[in-house]
Amino acid sequence: GKFEGWGTSLCWWAHRVGYSEILCEKAAELFFSDKGLGLNIMRYNIGGGDDPLHKHIIRTDSKIPGWIDYNCVTKEKKWNYEADKNQLAVLKKAYEAAGDEAYVEVFSNSPPYFMTLSGCTSGSENGLTDNLKAECISDFAEYLADVSNYIENELNIKIKSVSPMNEPDTDYWKLNSPKQEGCHFSPGKMQSDVICAVRRAFDNKGLGHIIVAASDETSTERQINSYNMYSDDAKKAIGRISTHTYITDKFDELGKLREKEKFNLWMSEVDGAGVLGEEAGEMSAALWFSKKIISDINALSPSAWVMWLVIDYHKSNNGFDGNIDNCNYDKNSGFWGLGHCEHDEKEYELTMKYYAFGQFTKFIKKGMNLLHIDDNCLGAFDYKKNRFVLVCVNENKNYKKLDFDFSDFCLSKSSVNTVVTCIKDNEKKLWSEENAGRLSENILCTSLEPYSITTFIIEGISIEN
Repeated sequence: GKFEGWGTSLCWWAHRVGYSEILCEKAAELFFSDKGLGLNIMRYNIGGGDDPLHKHIIRTDSKIPGWIDYNCVTKEKKWNYEADKNQLAVLKKAYEAAGDEAYVEVFSNSPPYFMTLSGCTSGSENGLTDNLKAECISDFAEYLADVSNYIENELNIKIKSVSPMNEPDTDYWKLNSPKQEGCHFSPGKMQSDVICAVRRAFDNKGLGHIIVAASDETSTERQINSYNMYSDDAKKAIGRISTHTYITDKFDELGKLREKEKFNLWMSEVDGAGVLGEEAGEMSAALWFSKKIISDINALSPSAWVMWLVIDYHKSNNGFDGNIDNCNYDKNSGFWGLGHCEHDEKEYELTMKYYAFGQFTKFIKKGMNLLHIDDNCLGAFDYKKNRFVLVCVNENKNYKKLDFDFSDFCLSKSSVNTVVTCIKDNEKKLWSEENAGRLSENILCTSLEPYSITTFIIEGISIEN
């Protein structure tokens, strides 16, 4: 099928940087414009908004405001359309930078605290019990629909999908967590009821064009289990299955289930602190991230690949919202995100992981067909432009020679361009145009730099009749 694109979640980093127009504009250019990564998918987090008396979330970026101010005494609810202005500021700039290819998904980590049993958006007491009040399922669905309606009709930002649950079948989300919002939704009846309620609420609000995605489970095995336990009505209401790949048990089986059931599948969230290459230094995280992209796509054949958050670390003298920023990471080791934000200088410091991601995102675009090659290479073909893109990873300290046979294609008038990201002789090559590949009849002869990610763009290639 057709590839729908690459993306990132806007939570939590957009909430942290959105106060600054300079940081918003730079983020849009670095991550969503063609000058940068050219991501087209942005996942906007509709915050539940924790009890104002709670002070347990201490990350400077992850206490996402809710859209409703609630009076616990009078039970009065008042919409606050300015509460999440920071994340919305980034969304507006990102949407504009992505242009016609922009794909906005809204998602929820937790219902508002006053709809929960624990009274806390971080979860239930033990993390194993459902935290949404049964009588508030419809209220929660309407909350998501109302926020989406505002974004579409007041901000003129078109939303294409809604995911009402995030890693719901886990024990991660517990009362008074210092980290973030989260909510357990048990597979079966609870998840199915939420899915159906969201579909009804969006239809009733005139948002029938927005598809419902589920369930964004943390592992592929849990996603299989949740899918198999959906009610028939829930399966009819779902427009896409989304999974995270932090845990890859039954990895290939989810891909086979997708093929059998014919549903659209996204890899909608992942990142990590992995490394590859014994002496790769700053390239070690970049190599791991690149291999992760390839392994996910090979196993699942998803129509989109979306990373967690592009900026995971922040640095400033004053912190934010009464908390101190954490910017403790080592570029030579594994780390989350693609870099960090220097708030006092209003700059983003990017790592080799950022440029590794760009080796994929800048050249494999929406509408292309992805092709499985092997554990170290990913291919994509553009029928309209007669273009073939090949991304190759060399995690070894030595040069790696590879030949690619294109006998099934017509290359009579073809040319090849090569782009490389690596570190050679202590000099960083960042999307560097090289002469590392040559065409000989129907063979692409290549030599990959040590510890590198290399993209070959073959122009003027077609499929023979």
